[in-house]
Amino acid sequence: MSQHPQFSIRIDQNKFLPEGGREVHAIVSVEATAADGAAAAAPTATDASEVIIIDTSGSMSYPDTKLRAAIAAAQTAIDTLRDGVRFAVVSGSNSAAMVYPQQPGLVPASEESRRLAKHALSRLKASGGTAIGSWLRLADQLFDDRQGAIRHAILLTDGKNQHETAEELDSVLFRCAGRFVCDCRGVGTDWEVAELRKISSALLGSVDIVADPAGLVADFEAMTRAAMGKSVADVVLRVQTPQTAKLRFVKQVMPSVEDLTGRRVDNGPQAGDYPLGAWGAESRDYHLCVEVPPGDIGRELRAAWVKLVVPDASGGESAPLATGNVLAQWTDDEAQSTRINARVAHYTGQAELAAVIQEGLQARKDGDLDTATARLGRAVVLADEAGNDAITSMLRKVVDVVDPATGTVRLKRDIDKADEMELDTRSSKTVRTRHNEVHTRRDETVHTRRGEG
Repeated sequence: MSQHPQFSIRIDQNKFLPEGGREVHAIVSVEATAADGAAAAAPTATDASEVIIIDTSGSMSYPDTKLRAAIAAAQTAIDTLRDGVRFAVVSGSNSAAMVYPQQPGLVPASEESRRLAKHALSRLKASGGTAIGSWLRLADQLFDDRQGAIRHAILLTDGKNQHETAEELDSVLFRCAGRFVCDCRGVGTDWEVAELRKISSALLGSVDIVADPAGLVADFEAMTRAAMGKSVADVVLRVQTPQTAKLRFVKQVMPSVEDLTGRRVDNGPQAGDYPLGAWGAESRDYHLCVEVPPGDIGRELRAAWVKLVVPDASGGESAPLATGNVLAQWTDDEAQSTRINARVAHYTGQAELAAVIQEGLQARKDGDLDTATARLGRAVVLADEAGNDAITSMLRKVVDVVDPATGTVRLKRDIDKADEMELDTRSSKTVRTRHNEVHTRRDETVHTRRGEG
C-alpha cells in the first residue's frame, strides 16, 4: 500500500470577543505533504478507479468537431492512467451505455486495455437526447465494489438535461453523494452552468467551461493527472463544539467556495462530519463560524475542536490525521475585540464575490438590469480588493468599469456568451491573500505575514 501524506491543520482567527459577543470565525487551513518532505506518494494502482463519461447526444455532432475532440480527450485521459488503475468509458444520451469494456465493470489499465478502449471510443456516433442522471447512475454502479478506493469520474456534456426531470437528477445525486468525485465540463455554450454546478457540487468535483472543443484534450489530461495524484480517499473534517455552542456554517473557501454546512453527518451529540473527498499533496482552506454563549471577561474556551479523520469500510476510522482548536476569549479591550483577522476578512469577501457574480448574471438574464449592474459593480470592488486578477479580467468582458474603487460600471450591450459562462463557472474560484496584505478596522491593523497567505 502507498504511504499516506502527512496532514497538518493551521487555525487563523481573532479569538477575542467583546462583552456579550457570541460569534467566532476561523479559517482552518489543511495541508497534505509527503512524509519526510518527499513528493507525495501516489496511490497504488489497485487503490484508484476512473470512469470517463462522454456525451454522445445528437447535438455533439453540431459541429462534429465536438465529438471528435471529446473522443481525442477521452483517449488522452486513458493514456494518462497508471498501469493497473481500474477504469471504464461510458457514453451518454437518453440512457447510459458501456463503451469499454462492453459489459458493465472496471478493467485494469494496461497497454492492451488502453488500445481496446481507445479503439472503442473511435467508433462512437452522436444521436439521441440528454439524461445525465442515468449516466451518473451507471458510473455509481461501476464504482460499487470500489468503496474505500480513490473513485473519480469525468463528465462531459454539451447540452441541458432535457430528457429526465430535475427530481430524477436530484434523486441520483442524493444516491451518488459521497460515493465518488466527479469533475464536470461543459463544451460549447448550449449547456446550463447552474445544472453542472449542482452536479459537481454534490459530487465534490469541479465545473468549468471548455468553449472551444480544441481545449478538451489538455483539460482531460490535467483532470486525470490530478486524479492520479490523489492518495487518500474519503477524508472527513470533524468539528466538535461545546454543549452550549452551535456550529453556524462550514465552508470551503480555497481553492473554490463551496458551502459544506448541509452535508453534515452527525457523529455524536456535539460533533459533525463534513466530507472533503480525496486528497493528494495539496492544501485547502475552510471557514468555520461558531455561535457560543457569552462568557465572563477574561474567560477562554474552546469553541470548536477540529479533526481530520478517514473512516474505513468497517465503520471504524483512522487515528486523527491532524487536529486544531478554535478559541474564544472575552475581553473589555475594544482594540482586541474589534480587530478583524486578515484571512477571515479575505475569504468572507471572496465568498461574497462568488455570490454577487452569480446573482448579477442571473439578474441580467432575467432582464433586471439595475440589479445586474449593482451586483456586478460590487463584484468589481471585491475582486480588486482580493487581488483576484483572473476574475477582474473576466468581469471586464461583461461590464465597462467606470470607477473600480466605487464599483461604478456599465453593462456591455453585446456580451459573448462564452465570456459570460466563463465568468459564471469560475466565479467561485478563489485566490489566497496577497503577501503583506493589510486589513484595518477602527485603526487596528492586521498584517498577513509572508508565507501565510
